[in-house]
Amino acid sequence: MADSLVTRTLTIEDRDEAVILFGPRDQHLRALRDAFAVKAVYRSGELKIEGTAEAAEQFERALQQVRQVARKHGKLDAKDVTGVIDVIRGGTTRGTGSVVATEGGRNLRTRTDGQGRYVQALQSHDVVLCVGPAGSGKTYLAVAWAVSLLRSKQVRKIVLVRPAVEAGERLGFLPGDLVAKISPYLRPLYDALADMMEPDTVKKHMESEVIEILPLGYMRGRTLSHACIILDEGQNATVEQMKMFLTRMGTNSKVIVTGDMTQTDLPRTVRSGLADAVHRLRDVEGLSIVYLDQTDIVRNPLVTRIVKAYEDESPRGRKPTA
Repeated sequence: MADSLVTRTLTIEDRDEAVILFGPRDQHLRALRDAFAVKAVYRSGELKIEGTAEAAEQFERALQQVRQVARKHGKLDAKDVTGVIDVIRGGTTRGTGSVVATEGGRNLRTRTDGQGRYVQALQSHDVVLCVGPAGSGKTYLAVAWAVSLLRSKQVRKIVLVRPAVEAGERLGFLPGDLVAKISPYLRPLYDALADMMEPDTVKKHMESEVIEILPLGYMRGRTLSHACIILDEGQNATVEQMKMFLTRMGTNSKVIVTGDMTQTDLPRTVRSGLADAVHRLRDVEGLSIVYLDQTDIVRNPLVTRIVKAYEDESPRGRKPTA
């Protein structure tokens, strides 16, 4: 027996947004409609969708994803649309998409559409900037991808970097060696690694410098080849530091920058290097910028509500339009 059809209605009142979203001669709308085998007609600010319940639900999810991309970039390319379609149809959402296998035999899986787009960007680009709220998996998935590249011998080294903004110039006055001084700022990276590898493996790789965990300032002057280099908390890098970091990339290297624009610890008079980069580099070929949002938070459900409350109340909490 054939599945019964359902009808859904989405409101898109802004005509300019609709023009960007649907594309020249509705090519983006047709691509989405054909991919999910639904009927979709736009009239008077409303998009009416008709298809099976599953097809209509997938179409709506895909449309919301491309709508998010269009709002961030102010434009939409065919490759953006096909990328979203591949994520939705490819099963990389709702716990079905395997990213890497941990040493314990577990599979690390993406759990949202946004995370699926993120992993797809990691697979197809040498430089990826990922912007999103706390708990959306930015750092965790980046470290997982780096570990998978190391295990498959696609890279020879992992370098994990974080700005130590709170310490400023005081690092030199703290007791202990470099590791002791910066460990509090790099703990999230250690935690992510601990989930991917056995403790003895992490220790061995760090002793042999196959894995390095460093403050951002110690990257100056280096060129890293055959490496996966991750800058976490990129919103706390200055514009000059971000340029310095991105230009450390050598032959056969991958670079990932993650950050949350709403949690910048820089002085208000200092522009965030991540905010600058997502604007300045948005049209650079070979580079991907991925935006995650509240729907991608996979921590305790209360975290989503907390993030939303702060974004609703604080002008600084609103996402950049770059």
